[in-house]
Amino acid sequence: MGILNVTPDSFSDGGAHRQVEDAVRVALQMEADGADIIDIGGESTRPYSDVVEAEQETSRVLPVIEQLAGRLTIPISIDTSKAEVAERALDAGAEIINDVTGLEGDPLMGELARQRSVGVCVMHMKGTPQTMQDDPCYEDVVAEIERYLVERLQACERIGIRRDRICLDPGIGFGKTHEHNLTLLRATRRFVELGSPLLIGHSRKGFIAKLIGDPLADRTAATLGVSLAVAAAGAQVIRVHDVKPTVDALKLFEASGGLN
Repeated sequence: MGILNVTPDSFSDGGAHRQVEDAVRVALQMEADGADIIDIGGESTRPYSDVVEAEQETSRVLPVIEQLAGRLTIPISIDTSKAEVAERALDAGAEIINDVTGLEGDPLMGELARQRSVGVCVMHMKGTPQTMQDDPCYEDVVAEIERYLVERLQACERIGIRRDRICLDPGIGFGKTHEHNLTLLRATRRFVELGSPLLIGHSRKGFIAKLIGDPLADRTAATLGVSLAVAAAGAQVIRVHDVKPTVDALKLFEASGGLN
C-alpha cells in the first residue's frame, strides 16, 4: 500500500503532494514501482494534528481520485474517518475505506461501507490524534489490541460487512509508546492468526528514529527492516511511503527464502 498524503502537515511528507498534478504523478509512479493499493489521505493524523473539516478534506482528495480512477489499474483507498468524505471518494472511484477510528468515529461509516460493499481497513487508536500520545498506558498492549480488533471484526460482520472485505490494523504509532510499537510488531504473527488480512503502517515513524538514534536521519532503510520482519510474520498489507525500495527488498527477500 503506497501512501499518498495530499496534506500540508502530515508528519513525513506533508506538503509534498499538494498540487493535483504532483499527486497524480507520484501515484502513477507508485503503481509502476509495484504498489498494489494507493492510499490517499487529506487530513493528517500525526500526534497533535489539527482537525480538518469534511469539505476541506474532500477538496484535497477528490480532484486526485477523480484523475487517478481512470488511469490506475490498482485499487484506491481513501484514508478518512468521515463518512461524508468517504462517500464522495467512493463516488469518484475509491474502493477501500481506511479508517483510523476503526469505523467508530462517524456513526454513518459502517453503514456506508456495508451499502457500498467496499473493503475496509479497521485500525486501533487509543484516543484521538490530538490526545493519543498523552501518556498511553496498557496492562497488556498485545492482548488489549487483539481484543479490540476481534470486537471490531465482529461488529462489522454484525452490520453486514463481509469478513473477506475487512482488513485489521493494530495502529502502530497511534496511542502507543516506542516500546508498545515494538511489542506489537513482534506480535505480528499473533494478529495474523485472527484470520483477516493484517495491515502494518510503520513507515518512517518516530519509534524508528528513536531506535536508530538520530531524529534527522533518513528512515528508508530502517523502515525496510521492519517491512521484511512483518512480511516474514505473515502481514499481508504493508503501508509505506517508499514503494520501490520496499517492492525490491521483498522480491529479493522472498527469492532468498525469507518468506518461506
